[in-house]
Amino acid sequence: MEREEGFTLIEMLVAMTMGVVVMGGVMILLIGAMRSQPKLDSQATNIQTARWVLERMTREIRDGVVVDKATASSVSFQTYVRHSTCGSSTTLASSASAIKCEVTYSCSGEACTRLETAPGVYTGTAQTLFTGLSNPAEVFCFVPSNKEEEPSRCGEAKAAASTTYVGIKLEIPDSEGSGGLKAEDGASLRNAILSN
Repeated sequence: MEREEGFTLIEMLVAMTMGVVVMGGVMILLIGAMRSQPKLDSQATNIQTARWVLERMTREIRDGVVVDKATASSVSFQTYVRHSTCGSSTTLASSASAIKCEVTYSCSGEACTRLETAPGVYTGTAQTLFTGLSNPAEVFCFVPSNKEEEPSRCGEAKAAASTTYVGIKLEIPDSEGSGGLKAEDGASLRNAILSN
């Protein structure tokens, strides 16, 4: 007589129980990942927006001529823009020369705004560029700074008109409170010598 091989009832129950435990663990991980995905998407969007704002600020500062007002939360400078008039959204033709405008970046609360006006004008309707900032009082720093002991270090502007470099730091808080992201860059006003 041939002996039949197979699983006993107890072995089958143990295998099924182990399978249910493993599948339960996989489901817990999957549900956790699905619940955290919207938060991760939102944080990734904030990071991408902060990088875009940082690149835009540094590009305009590089095209800058002179800094007119400088604080840790705001900077106003004259720069060249490719618009038909200051504050317009109409872009100039590629053959036309850029025009000089006053650009003001200001950060307060959790938002940073941009205002483009005629040179020497500091009022108007600002456009919100970024929200979700955790350091609105410490976004900009300047060289030369008022730090007499370390004049090459970035700090509060000694005099706005003498500023040659503007540093920018955007901090985005982590929703779970475990730190955050800092995006930093800066630029020298390369057109400042051309304005003389």
